[in-house]
Amino acid sequence: MNAKPRVIQAEHLDEKPAAWLAERCELIRVGKDDTNFRSELALAEGLIVRSYTPVTDELLDAAKKLRVVARAGVGLDTIDLAACKARGVRVVYTPGANTQAVVELFFALLLDVVRPRVFLHRPIPVLEAWKHARKEMTADRELASMTLGILGLGRIGSRVAEVARCFGMRVIYHDVREIPQNQRFGAEPVSREELFAQSDALTIHVDGSPSNRRLIGESEFAQMKPEVVFLNLSRGFVVDPYACASFIIEHRGACAVLDVHDPEPYDLTYPLIDIANVHMTPHIGGATKPASEAMSWVVRDVWRVLAGEEPEHEAQYP
Repeated sequence: MNAKPRVIQAEHLDEKPAAWLAERCELIRVGKDDTNFRSELALAEGLIVRSYTPVTDELLDAAKKLRVVARAGVGLDTIDLAACKARGVRVVYTPGANTQAVVELFFALLLDVVRPRVFLHRPIPVLEAWKHARKEMTADRELASMTLGILGLGRIGSRVAEVARCFGMRVIYHDVREIPQNQRFGAEPVSREELFAQSDALTIHVDGSPSNRRLIGESEFAQMKPEVVFLNLSRGFVVDPYACASFIIEHRGACAVLDVHDPEPYDLTYPLIDIANVHMTPHIGGATKPASEAMSWVVRDVWRVLAGEEPEHEAQYP
């Protein structure tokens, strides 16, 4: 009887998908910083990672038996696809698994800025104090009065456009691809310059391609409205943090809302800390239990490859 193929789980998987794979494979839970990671890797036919285990040329050299790398998530920028292709290692992932979670966080963050509020935890029996609290929380804008600009109308960007239109927002976008009209959800195509100039809120939804590094820098910020709400839930390296900090400090009516950063985690040298109109979250766009489970089901494609079948979601190799 043939031995079960060995698969390394280098990062978190939800228990149900992990148990499903463990019934079919020898599942080894070992992280990249564990002392026995390299010895286990040398015997592995599969490797499952998330965000913090780079799959490099060096790692692949140590994994002579490897047949499949699985990213329990969406972005593939930590995986050397060219090196995997050269070795015949298949790369599978879970596109769309966290779309709803990211979109919900986007609107939660946008509404935090547009509709500032606090929750009451004690009585306010005096009418004047009650009136003062209501006045302090009176918003200057509503979403329906704003133009939302989307840079990148892909899977997440198009879903953001769809929801924004339900709020009554005018939605404009710019993308390097030609988007069929029936896939725009009412969003209007504009040039990059028009996107930056017209957006009351501007959100970035591009992929992790090297060409997108520092896509938003000093010249792009200079084109934005002085009271823009700038949001990035895509990749940290897309935005020049020094240019962002400079713009936000100079324009106190603007606000930057960032869920992704470069690097992660950041330290005291990060230029965006301690700025009142910069709001940051620790890369929680996909941090919901349903999204986590959906991403963990990448194990199905791991098994398909190991069983000699075609995976459902395979990376596009360079």
